[in-house]
Amino acid sequence: MTKKILLITGDGGESYETWYAYHRFQEAGYEPHIAANEKRWLHLVMHDFEPGWDTYVERQGYQAKADISFSEVVVDNYDAVLIIGGRAPEYLRHNQLVLKIVKEFDAKKKWIFSICHGIQVLNAAGLVKGKQVTCYEHVRFEVESAGGTWIEKDSVRDGKLVSAPTWQAHPAFFRDVFKCLSE
Repeated sequence: MTKKILLITGDGGESYETWYAYHRFQEAGYEPHIAANEKRWLHLVMHDFEPGWDTYVERQGYQAKADISFSEVVVDNYDAVLIIGGRAPEYLRHNQLVLKIVKEFDAKKKWIFSICHGIQVLNAAGLVKGKQVTCYEHVRFEVESAGGTWIEKDSVRDGKLVSAPTWQAHPAFFRDVFKCLSE
């Protein structure tokens, strides 16, 4: 039976993080499913860093089609969940169904992976309290306010939670992701 990975994102999600993960999981023999509010084409974005800017810039990215809506997710069908970064977590963290899904992954002791702003969903779900995590540096305040400890590192594992700061950390993050999935 093919192992399945749930990717949570939505409009404003980071395009590169979504497609890199999708293809990387396929390459490793997993079946990734993109979950969003509804099954449709998502408007993803690209965030980049440019000289002279105090923060990142945002451009339109590749689109991706959601395979499944949040209301259709059955956690038992998945080995792990990855919460994609970008702007999508800003509104997904207010979606009670998304919070229920990630809490269920936690309760069932399944792997939870988070990159960049994806940690905002885990903050809202109460899953970073007492944990060491990393994320985009400007979300550090939210992590610490939620009772987590922010670590400046490309990939941080604490129990069944693995986190990364940005797409620039893909090599270290996905080495840890696949190490965890092979345990």
